[in-house]
Amino acid sequence: MSSLEITKSARYIFLRRHTREGEYPEQDSWVPAPAYNHRGRLSRAGTTRYYCRAVWAAVCSVLCVASTTFAQPAYPVKPIRLIVGFAPGGGTDILARAMAQPLGELLGQQVTIDNRAGAGGIIATELGARAAPDGYTLLVGSSAGFAINPNLMAKLPYDPVRDFTPVGMFATLSYAVDVHPSLPAKTLRDLIALARAKPGAINYGSAGQGSSTHLAIEQFAQMSGIKLTHIPYKGNTPAMTALMSGEVAMVFDPVLTSVPMIRSGRVRALAVSTAKRSALLPEVPTIAEAGVKGYEAGNWFGVFAPAGTPREIVERLNTAINRTMTRPEMKDKLVSQGADALTGTPAELAALVQRELAKFAAIIKAAGVRVE
Repeated sequence: MSSLEITKSARYIFLRRHTREGEYPEQDSWVPAPAYNHRGRLSRAGTTRYYCRAVWAAVCSVLCVASTTFAQPAYPVKPIRLIVGFAPGGGTDILARAMAQPLGELLGQQVTIDNRAGAGGIIATELGARAAPDGYTLLVGSSAGFAINPNLMAKLPYDPVRDFTPVGMFATLSYAVDVHPSLPAKTLRDLIALARAKPGAINYGSAGQGSSTHLAIEQFAQMSGIKLTHIPYKGNTPAMTALMSGEVAMVFDPVLTSVPMIRSGRVRALAVSTAKRSALLPEVPTIAEAGVKGYEAGNWFGVFAPAGTPREIVERLNTAINRTMTRPEMKDKLVSQGADALTGTPAELAALVQRELAKFAAIIKAAGVRVE
C-alpha cells in the first residue's frame, strides 16, 4: 500500500459517518464496526475502541510499507563492471586496475575490468552510455573520450554531458617534453628560441592526428608563439622510436615510458606538462616554470556512470573512490606509474569536463586539426 493510499484510508476511517454494522461491508473486513448500546446509539466506549482500532490499523499499514522499504538490500549486492576503452597492459588499463582492487574491497564487491579497445575509446564509451543506470556498469573516461573526440568528430554515438553522470576523478598522467640529444636546446627556452628563429624547421612526432599528445604540443606551440611541423604516428611507441632515431626532433611522451630513455641518455627531457613536477623526474621543471606561464596539459582519468544513475549510488561510489585514492600505498603506486592520484566530487568532475571541452575546442580550431 502506498503512502497516499494509507493517508486516504486513515482519513476515511476517521471521517466516515457512524453506521450500524453491515452497512459498509467492504470496510468491516479490516476495521471493526463501532459498538452500539441498547438504544441504538453509538456508545462512548464503542467510539473509543473504534477510533483506537482505526488508528492502530493505519499505523500498522505505515509500518508494513516502511519495513518493505528498509528491507531493500544496500548497494552493491553483486560485482561491478568497469569498462576500459583500451587493451590490457596499456597506461589506462594499468591505472584502472590499480584502483579497481582496493575500490572493490571498500565496496564489499569485486570490481572487474572489461577491456573494450577500438576506435580511440569510442566503442567503450558508447557501451558505457547505453548501460543500465543501476551502478553496476561504470566507465573509465579521459580527456580523449570526453573532451577531444567530441570536438574532433561531427558525429559520435554518445554525448559526453547528456549521456553520463560523473562519479569521481582518480588520476592524472603527465607528459615529458623529450627532444633528440642532437638538438641544440638544453632548456625549453632554448627550444622556443630555435623555433622562433626558424618557424616550422623543428618537427615533432605524436601518437596520431588529434591525439592527446598532438594537441598538447599544439597547445604549447600556440601559447609560446612558435610554429612546429607535425608528423603523426600510430601510437606513442612509434613516435618515441622515431625520436630516438632522429627522425623527429621532439615528442611529448608519458613520463613513465620516457624515464628509461631519459636515464639512458637516448632522449633529453626539457620539461613536464602538468602543473606540478613529476615525482619520477623531480629535477625536470614544468612547462609553466620553464617559461610558458599558465600552461598545463596531461591526460586525466575519471569514473562515469550512465545518465540516470541514482544519486545515492553515485555518492556511495564517489566516497569509496576518494577513500581509495587517498591511501598512501595508492599514491605511491600511481607515482611508480608516472601518474598522480586525484580526488573530487561529481560536480568537480562535471566542471572539469566542461572546461576541457572548451579548451580543446579552441586548440583544435586554432590548429585547424581535422580527422576524417
